[in-house]
Amino acid sequence: MSQNRENPSSGHLPPPNTSKETIDALGKLSEALEVVEDARGSLYRFHRLTGRADLALGEAVDMFKEAGYEDIARKLQDTMVGRNVLEGRWTFQVMEEYDDGYYKDFKTLEEEIRQQLVEGRRHLFEAQMKEDRRTHGQRHHEASPTEEPL
Repeated sequence: MSQNRENPSSGHLPPPNTSKETIDALGKLSEALEVVEDARGSLYRFHRLTGRADLALGEAVDMFKEAGYEDIARKLQDTMVGRNVLEGRWTFQVMEEYDDGYYKDFKTLEEEIRQQLVEGRRHLFEAQMKEDRRTHGQRHHEASPTEEPL
């Protein structure tokens, strides 16, 4: 369904009587959530890099054995291969705890607050910024895509 591309989509317009202060506060909350999302991505990167390091370490152990350094291989194997990165935890357990606690609670609260204040609409601060910054009527500065996202 096509729409006038010069007008923001209804999902990016605040409900009637929504104050600028409310939009600004929601924008700051959204900014905070984006930082949490970035931190979560870094945590997943930490997980992948640590796993890759452990696998490479296992290969190094095998190579030390083949080179005749059994004592070094045994020390690395017993001390480092498969070791917990935090007390009792591999990285997947750190990720699960983060996801199931802090991350889930943050996402839930952010969504609840948006539901309460602006009918769940997202990125109202950014949508207003887009309206303020774009060159109205200029190609590649349209308010919305040709079709509404699904």
